[in-house]
Parts: sequence; C-alpha cells; structure tokens
Amino acid sequence: MTLSDQGESKENKTFEASADTSAEAVAFSVRAKPSSRHLSIDEAKVMAGKLRRHIVSMIGEAGSGHPGGSLSSVEIVTALYFSIMRYDPASPSWADRDRFILSKGHAAPLLYAVLAETGYFSTDELSTLRKLGSCLQGHCDMRSTSGIEMSSGSLGQGLSFGVGVALAGRLDRRDYRVYVLLGDGECDEGQVWEAAMAAAHFRPEDYKPHSFKLDNIVAIVDHNGQQIDGLTRDVMNTDPLAEKWRAFGWHAIEVDGHDLSQLIAAFEEASRVKGKPTVIVARTVKGKAVSFMENNLDFHGKALTPDEVNRALEELR
Repeated sequence: MTLSDQGESKENKTFEASADTSAEAVAFSVRAKPSSRHLSIDEAKVMAGKLRRHIVSMIGEAGSGHPGGSLSSVEIVTALYFSIMRYDPASPSWADRDRFILSKGHAAPLLYAVLAETGYFSTDELSTLRKLGSCLQGHCDMRSTSGIEMSSGSLGQGLSFGVGVALAGRLDRRDYRVYVLLGDGECDEGQVWEAAMAAAHFRPEDYKPHSFKLDNIVAIVDHNGQQIDGLTRDVMNTDPLAEKWRAFGWHAIEVDGHDLSQLIAAFEEASRVKGKPTVIVARTVKGKAVSFMENNLDFHGKALTPDEVNRALEELR
C-alpha cells in the first residue's frame, strides 16, 4: 500500500509526462512538506554549538564512542537538516522525504543529536547512548531508531546504498534527493569507487521508457585528514580527492566544511547540476571546536573523561 493509499495523497506529488517520455520531458509537481525548522546562518551557528555539546555529553556519559569525526561533520549536517533537506519527523517514512545516509557510521552521535533536535525523538534519549535497551546504538540501526535511513557500521557501504535509493527514486518518478556522508579515510574502500563509477554510469537510455540521469544524489566527503590508523596521506593517500571524483564522472565542489554559507551554497549548486551526480569535498578539522581534541588522533574512538567533558563544555558555551 502506498502512502497515498493511506490517506496522504495530498502530501505526495503527481506525475505528468508528455508523449515524449525522455528524462528532459518529464515534469514533476509536488506539494512538499517543508523541513521542520529553517534557520538563519546565525541561528544555525548556535545550533551547531548545541549539537557539539550533545555529542560531547552523550559520549562522555556512555564512556565510549567516536567524538572526533562526529565533531568534524557538525556544520555539514546542520546545513542539510536546517537549510536544505525536506523531511517530516511526524511522518518519518514519508515517501517523498529527502534521504540522509550516514556512511561513516561511527559518527552516529552527531546524527542522533540532529534527529533529536529536529523532533524525531526526545533529547532526553541522548543520554542513553550505547546503553542496554537504548534505541541509540553505537552505530545506527534503522530498525530501532526513527529517522535512520541505513544501518551502518562497516565502512564503504553507504554510497552503494545511496545509489540504489537514488535510482529507485528515479524509477518510481519521485523527486526526493539523496545525501551520503562519507569519511575521507573511508574512501580507502574500493566499494566507494565502485559506487561512484555506477552513479555516473546511469544514462537515460538505460531504463526506457521512463529513464533518468542519476543527478539526484550528492556525496559529501568529510575531509579531516585523519583516520583510526593515522593521517590519511600516510595510510592511503587519496588526494587530490576532487580530481578523482571528477575522473569518475562527478561534478565536484570543494568547500570549507565549517563554513555554513559555503556549504549551503554548495548544496544549492548541486541541486542545479543536471546529468551527473555531485560530490562536495568538505575540508574539516577532526575534533573541531574543542581545543584539546582538534587534530588529536586519540579522540578518533576514545570517549572523554568526566574532567574532559567539563573542559569541552566550557569551551563550547
């Protein structure tokens, strides 16, 4: 049964096509649900600080987790959920929602924080991270947590999943967009590049008569230069990242991953790109905004002590 069969037809799009069913001739119209909150840049900066405080507090309370890579991606996720994406926390399975897929699944605390702040569940749940019976596991579980699009853990799988979701949207004639967040260390995985090649491969002639170019997917690489075993340039140097993605047929944009204005502009640019997928290479700092955590490899997967939590929260006021 479709969502329209369940009484949500007024929320869903209609599909109209002329006799010419090429991708260029297909017209969509939609009465879209807006994102639950749209923030100004100044308000988004305040929200980014709040998300960082949630991350530090919940990982400290849990006694385990991955703070460094969660903190480095805060502005990326803030821009998406508070300026760009279309979603409805009251209807998490809404068929026309935009999809956010956290491929770097160890950054689950960040996603939990933003889902709580957007109303998918109470912020009170954040203190239960990694505890027995909690819906907030160490890595995301789509079966137990509202707002999660993909269960994650093993790195390298999210872009493949996202390509499938994006292609399904084209075949189902829906206009949702798919956003996949990857780590730069994760880009060591061969599956990432298989997915990148596949995304750029699909062309209008592949799925006649209703066929589409896969330009509804955006990959974002959190390029903080570190991974669990050391600096990415020492473990497996993937630079220059943007040029590699371009060679695979993607439109590539490079930004400061902590500049909300640049990020929003990049996502808006991506929405205007036709005929190919887009990647945003976001230069970031691991452990961003906490002085003793910035560029500190120890905090890739180590929880803060109670004293460190207090120090971090003081800096994040």
